[in-house]
Amino acid sequence: MRIYSYIAKALAVFTLSAMPFYPARAETILIMFEEQGCPYCEQWRAEIGPIYPKTAESKIAPLMIIDINAPLPEGISIMSEPIYTPTFVLVNDGEEVDRIIGYPGEDFFWGLLDRMLDQLPEENTEGRT
Repeated sequence: MRIYSYIAKALAVFTLSAMPFYPARAETILIMFEEQGCPYCEQWRAEIGPIYPKTAESKIAPLMIIDINAPLPEGISIMSEPIYTPTFVLVNDGEEVDRIIGYPGEDFFWGLLDRMLDQLPEENTEGRT
């Protein structure tokens, strides 16, 4: 038993000593608040839904879809509860950065999303052109 305790302590010390050399990347997500029967949510799903996971934007801010009436996941804080669907909230380190209220169509969505991503710290947008 003692040997396992010794190995566990050694691994913990090694892990903690290595941490400063690997800076943590802040977690960034894009939350889409939707509601069943929302025609604009369905339009977004048809026009953007299949494309989004393949984009550079999704690498920076993976999509999380939440029903507008569901509770927020633990550790996420937003400025106000969404009223309209869809509402897209960009969250960095658990805090809201910005939001898009409604779906203005494919052409406008990408521009508005890029403006939101521009507000992220530089280390969160690696690989973005």
